[in-house]
Amino acid sequence: MMTELRKDPVTNRWVIISAGRAKRPSDFSSKPPPRPSGVCPFCPGNEETTPPEVMAYRNDGEPPNTPGWHVRVVANKFPALMGTGDLSRQSEGIYDKMQGVGVHEVIIESPHHDQTLGTMPPQQVEKVLSAFRERILDLKQDPRLQYVLIFKNHGEAAGASLEHPHSQLIATPIIPKRVREEAEGARQYYDAKRRCVYCDIIREELTQTKRVISMNDHFVAMAPFASRFPFETWIVPRTHYAAFEETPTEKYASLARMVQETFQRIERVLSDPPYNVVIHNAPFGEDDRLHYHWRLEITPRLIRLAGFEWGTGFYINPTPPEEAAQHLRDAGASESRPASDPADETSKG
Repeated sequence: MMTELRKDPVTNRWVIISAGRAKRPSDFSSKPPPRPSGVCPFCPGNEETTPPEVMAYRNDGEPPNTPGWHVRVVANKFPALMGTGDLSRQSEGIYDKMQGVGVHEVIIESPHHDQTLGTMPPQQVEKVLSAFRERILDLKQDPRLQYVLIFKNHGEAAGASLEHPHSQLIATPIIPKRVREEAEGARQYYDAKRRCVYCDIIREELTQTKRVISMNDHFVAMAPFASRFPFETWIVPRTHYAAFEETPTEKYASLARMVQETFQRIERVLSDPPYNVVIHNAPFGEDDRLHYHWRLEITPRLIRLAGFEWGTGFYINPTPPEEAAQHLRDAGASESRPASDPADETSKG
C-alpha cells in the first residue's frame, strides 16, 4: 500500500498512513527497544550509510557526501511522506484521501556525536538555524506543499532513535489541523483588537517578568502562562515576524545565543531530560503576516499523558510556569540581558 493522507470526517484532521514505516504487532512491545550499537550513520566517515545529502555546510573544497561538513541535511531513510508524484485526491465512500506527497528530511546538526544544543558553540547553533531557513525557503517553491514543520526529538522518551544530534523536517501538502486552529485563533484576536496576540503576550510577560527566563535585544525565553507541561519554554522574537525564514539573517546569531543558553539552563536544572522542540511557523501562501508570530517551543518530557489528556485534550501540569521560570532563571544567566526598554522592541519588522 502507498503512503496516504486520510481525513477524519468528523474532526477534519488528516492522518498519515505510512506503509513504508509499517510495523508488525511484535514491534509494538512495551519493553524498551535495545540500544543501537555499532556504526552511527550520522558520524563523519559514515556518509554512505545515509541517503545523499540535500545540502551541507562544509569546509571549502570538500566534495558532497564525504567528511568535512559542519551541518548536513539528508532525506529521511524511512520517510513518513514521499516527495514524488501528485496529490491524486480521491474518495472512498464517505472518506477523503490523497497520495502521501511531501518531504521528510534529517538535519544532522554537528559532526560531534555527543553534542547538544546546550553544549554546541553558538556559531554551530547558528549554522543549524541557517540550515532550517534554507530548507524552508527551498521547499516554499514547491506548489504542492502548504506547511513545513521543523522538530527535534531528544532522548528515547521523546521519540529519538539515534543519539547523534539531529532535527527533522516534514513538509505536508495540507495545513495540519492544530496549526490551522492556532492561526485562526491569532486571526480572530487581530480582527478584534488590530494587534498581534503574540506581541501582546510578549509585552505582558515583559511587564510581569515572573515567567520570563531570559532575554536579549531580539528574543525572549519564557514559560507560557498556560503551560501544558512542566518546564515548557518558548523562545519568541520580540519584533513581529510571521515566519521563521523571514527573520533577518543578522538576528540569527542573537537567536543562536538564546537557544544555546536556554538549553544550558534546561540541562542544568533537569539533568539533560528528554525533550521535543518544534518551530511553530506561518503556513505557506496564507495571509498571516499581521496576526501570526513564529516561536520555538521546547517541551521536556517529564510526565506521561494519560487517559484524561487523550480523551479531552485537557492538560494537567503539576509545575506552575512561574516556578519553572524561577528555576531556569536561577540556573545561571550568561550573555542575555534585558534591553533598556523591553516594550519598545515588540513591534512590526
